[in-house]
Amino acid sequence: MSAKRKVAKPNKKSLITAFMTQTLEAERFPVSVFKFCKENDIEEADFYALFGSMESLQKEIWVFFFEETMRLLEKDAAYAGYGNRERMLSFYFTFFELLGLNRSYILFALSQSSQTMEQLGQLKGLRKSIKIFSRDLIEDANAEKNLKITRHNPDIFSEGAWLQLAFLLRFWIRDDSPGFEKTDVAIEKSVNTIFDIFDNTPMERVLDFGKFLFKEHFA
Repeated sequence: MSAKRKVAKPNKKSLITAFMTQTLEAERFPVSVFKFCKENDIEEADFYALFGSMESLQKEIWVFFFEETMRLLEKDAAYAGYGNRERMLSFYFTFFELLGLNRSYILFALSQSSQTMEQLGQLKGLRKSIKIFSRDLIEDANAEKNLKITRHNPDIFSEGAWLQLAFLLRFWIRDDSPGFEKTDVAIEKSVNTIFDIFDNTPMERVLDFGKFLFKEHFA
């Protein structure tokens, strides 16, 4: 029998860490709050003070990745001065760098369902966070535009940002390049493309991105 992992008065981060570690060691998700708490020497009351169920904890892991990404970005003094395109690029580069530190758990977690990225229940909290983040970006941009006709629809942009993240996550899962350098290229091309489309600039980058996708997935 494995030794218990001591988790002093838990917080969300410590419970998430314990959950991810136990999942990887057992190669399955913890089956109940009771067993999870017993294995990690946690009072059930302390668990329920933070999460309503194992499923809610699992969803919160993805929100934690998002929140940690934003925390890291906001620590960077230069970030506040970035334009929206640069903010989105910085977000994705930082987010996927953080995912890389937790790749074993993510690959396991996403391999346990046949659903698409867009349908996975565990990603619902992340989807909401991404849509709020991207909506804020486009609303900031709209506020700077005098003509209503040049403003962009925040709902369309935020949904596009979520689909973009789902695509990049699928791409990153299959990326076996050193340092996930192909994912970095995909991030840059996809972000530039979506902003070019919304800014009504020439379509060269759209075509360039399409060629990149074809090469990586169909060639």
